Amino acid sequence: MMRTVIMVSGSGTNLQAILDAQPANTDIVAVVSDNPGAFGLTRAQQAGIAAITVDYSTFESRSDFDRALADTMAEINPDLIVLAGFMRILADDFVESYIGKMLNIHPSLLPDYPGLNTYSRVLDAGEQWHGTTVHFVIPELDAGPAIMQYRVAIRPDDTPETLAQRVQQGEYLIYPQAIERVASGQLTMRDGVVYNNDEAITQPDIIDEAVAA
Repeated sequence: MMRTVIMVSGSGTNLQAILDAQPANTDIVAVVSDNPGAFGLTRAQQAGIAAITVDYSTFESRSDFDRALADTMAEINPDLIVLAGFMRILADDFVESYIGKMLNIHPSLLPDYPGLNTYSRVLDAGEQWHGTTVHFVIPELDAGPAIMQYRVAIRPDDTPETLAQRVQQGEYLIYPQAIERVASGQLTMRDGVVYNNDEAITQPDIIDEAVAA
């Protein structure tokens, strides 16, 4: 069983999807947040999981926060860290210390559209597809190798809000699956490459909305 920590900053809907799915081979030992008001902490408490806050607003500098977060995580000693709406950019040395042991989910079909406001950006660009990507975390933002993607065809009447709703349903589906594959040892990352049962892969598994429905 992998000692798993989930990091949140807000409401924790992806956290709830993970808790509901109960990915095999994971023991979720703590939920950590930079925001004491995050409802994700309440979700953790309701599930009987340690809810830990490293309140960003109480530190005089970013480096002080980074050190406190690193110390907190070292005390927990996780085998796997899952970012589920954690809105702080993590320090490079923190990420490096958990290379191959940290996952994130990003609302775009990476490597396209890293960063923020992806729903409005794809609509403004006239794209045909959008979606979400589970990937290993590396120091470069939203650039780690992808594990799984959920893809939706953009409809003529889509708005950023309707598109977000459809994509988020895909997040709730694929994130627990990806976590389980990593926790089982099926998927690993070595030297920036994802391996599926020791076979290097160049493309993530893609699930389309129509297939998943």
